[in-house]
Amino acid sequence: MGSFSIWHWLIVLGIVILVFGTRKLRDAGGDLGSAVKNFKSAMKDGEAEGSKKASESIASADKTDTKV
Repeated sequence: MGSFSIWHWLIVLGIVILVFGTRKLRDAGGDLGSAVKNFKSAMKDGEAEGSKKASESIASADKTDTKV
């Protein structure tokens, strides 16, 4: 009673297609794919920028003189 079979999912898919139509579903899928691609690209850019800032801060920390 708690689990769904393949037939339940096919009925739900059929209802979704009837309500939204295939074109809107295709557009939503394309938008979701673009969002994931842009997110991954931003994560890679952020990692590269973060490691660059970390190396710069380490280099500047080495240059500072402390007077006691």
